[in-house]
Amino acid sequence: MKKYFLTTAAAILTMISGVSAQDKVATPSVPVQAPVAAPAQEEKTDPNAAVIKFDQEVLDYGTINKGDEPLRLFKFTNDGKSPLIITNCQGSCGCTVPECPKESIMPGQSGELKVRYDTKRIGNFNKTVTVKSNASNSVVYLKIKGVVLDVKKPDAFPAKKTDGPASN
Repeated sequence: MKKYFLTTAAAILTMISGVSAQDKVATPSVPVQAPVAAPAQEEKTDPNAAVIKFDQEVLDYGTINKGDEPLRLFKFTNDGKSPLIITNCQGSCGCTVPECPKESIMPGQSGELKVRYDTKRIGNFNKTVTVKSNASNSVVYLKIKGVVLDVKKPDAFPAKKTDGPASN
């Protein structure tokens, strides 16, 4: 057993000394050149493209009660020279559901993007709606925020009064 251990230890030491010997080998010095940067290419935007412009990019629900109306509208205009086609609208989570207009918005015309937030979720919220289109500003991030309060509904029947005479 001792022989096996000593043989293994000798083999490991030989490998380690071989690695350190390789580290000491001189390598020729070659000047390193900095990578040549490609000339900056300017992003070419189509001067005739659609341009989506929202009246507001942050919509504040304010403080609302649990179960209140969840629908809000983002109004926008096509300030470009081509028809605007919104290809995708997506909420940052399942509690935020946007609805994109299906039809093209012609230059100079306005449209509405509907957003519903799940007002059964209690507490503060701050969510994002991503709008993708063929516009020169092809991706726009809209925000909704607010606070949903847990408001208890009144009882269906008033509580019994124990004061005063009983009436039959």
